[in-house]
Formats: sequence, C-alpha cells, structure tokens
Amino acid sequence: MTKSGLKIGFIGLGMMGAPMAGHLLQAGHLLYVHTRSKVPQPLVDGGATLCTTARGVAERADIVFLMLPDTPDVEAVLFGEYGVAAGLARGKAVVDCSSIDPIATRAFAARIQELGCDYLDAPVSGGEVGAKAASLSIMVGGTEMAFERVRPLLALMGKNITHVGAVGDGQVCKVANQVIVALNIAAVAEALVFAAKAGADPARVRQALMGGFAASRVLEVHGERMLQRKFEPGFRIALHQKDLNLALQGARALGVALPQTALAAQLMQACAALGLAQADHSALVRSLENLAQHQLDSARSASS
Repeated sequence: MTKSGLKIGFIGLGMMGAPMAGHLLQAGHLLYVHTRSKVPQPLVDGGATLCTTARGVAERADIVFLMLPDTPDVEAVLFGEYGVAAGLARGKAVVDCSSIDPIATRAFAARIQELGCDYLDAPVSGGEVGAKAASLSIMVGGTEMAFERVRPLLALMGKNITHVGAVGDGQVCKVANQVIVALNIAAVAEALVFAAKAGADPARVRQALMGGFAASRVLEVHGERMLQRKFEPGFRIALHQKDLNLALQGARALGVALPQTALAAQLMQACAALGLAQADHSALVRSLENLAQHQLDSARSASS
C-alpha cells in the first residue's frame, strides 16, 4: 500500500498496542514506534521505524499515540528525560489510549497544551480481541477540533468512537465502563457457581440465560471462558484491579459510595492472592469457587 505521508508515533506495543499500531501501518501511514519489549515482527516487516526513545518518536511524528499500563507509566513516557514532551513541536498532538487517572490526565494535558500541542485522552474497551479486529470502543476527551483531527485514525482501530467531552472525560467514561464490566463478571460468576453447586449443569444454565433478559456479552464471552477454564489473558485481572482502584479513589474524592465496585475489587484481590493476577479477568470466578469449595466443572458431584 502506498504510504500517505502522515507521520504517526506509537508508544507501547503490548497485547493491545501492537495490533492497534498495526492497523495504522496497514492503512498506509508512516509509523514510528517505541516500546520496552521487542517490536513485534509484523510491524517490522510492515516498515515501522524503531526509535530508541519516546522523545525520538515525538520528534519524527505529527501525532503520537500512547498505550501504556498505568498512570506512572504515562507520566514517565511523557515527561521523563527522554520523554515525548522533550521532542514535541507546536502543532503536534498526543493521544493517550491508556486507561489512567482522570485527574492526572487533566494535569498532563495542561502541560502538553502549554507546548502548543493538542492532547486527547482516548481509552479503549474491547480487549485483545477488539484490538485485533479493529472493533474497539473508544471514549475520547478533548476539544472538538482535536477530536476531528484524529478521528480518521481512531476509526482504523475501533468502531464505536464517541467524543465524550473535555479532557479527562474519556478516562471517566472508561472507569465507568470497567465498573460495569467487573460487576457483570462477578454476577455471571456468582450465578454459574450457584447453579453448579445446586447440581444443575452450568453450561445448560448459561445457554438458557442467553435467551432471556439476563443475556449479555459478559455472559456470552466470559461465561464461556469460565466453563471452558480458558483463562489466558484477554484483559488481565491485575489491570482490572488498577481500573477499579481508580474508580474507588475517584469515589472517595467525590464523596460517592461504590459498594458493589469495592466488592468486585476484593474478589479480584482474592484471585491475585491465588496467583491469578496475570490471568484473564473472567478468572474472577475462581475466587467464588474457592469460597464455595466447588468448581463449575464438577457440577454433577454435588448432591441434588
């Protein structure tokens, strides 16, 4: 494909970042990358240019995307000695697709904007599957002008792209998303463990529920993972713990009670204590199985 000449930077090539960057490259854009790990071979083969520092990416690219694990990682990449800010020139843009603290996001944006550059927070939802399929939901905070500037690039990585509001509002939306997902995973896990302990076949219970008002994507996808014991990470428990901690920190600051969120966070902490921090968040069911002393795959061993 002929290169368009649009110079894009991408920092953070993990489980989700690598396929997201790949979509930009496949669309014909020039891609400059930096990551702590090895650059995936498909990006190398596609012509991505490896930069040894985040500053190097910012010096070469007009729009720089970040996809990093947590707030301190974003701060270090942006403002470290060889960070993005040191390589920016007026008129460039930074788009942070990480899921981090909304308050810190607003502070980061102010510092980048002082350099004459746009800043958007654009956290994503959909996990590794959505990243690979370019079907992510993307929640964007920032000015309307900056949003319109990068929307064509976001459309290469996702399908449901929403300009939520001002800088930081994208992160607020992502925290809300993670609360809903966590509570749904906990609800599905509780329901299936209850069914199994009562002697019913949890797979058939799930099948029946999929045809009713309880149907959901979590019941469909994560319920199947629970039943099949497939806990290879699509989204790690450790990362979901981080997001729920952001929700609870924000709730304290706002004087809001999030009791169910706190419970879901404790169930994930129990999973981490079982050595499952790097497992998929559907493995939350393991903490409930531990409490019940009963696994889904042993439903028929329970007395009726």
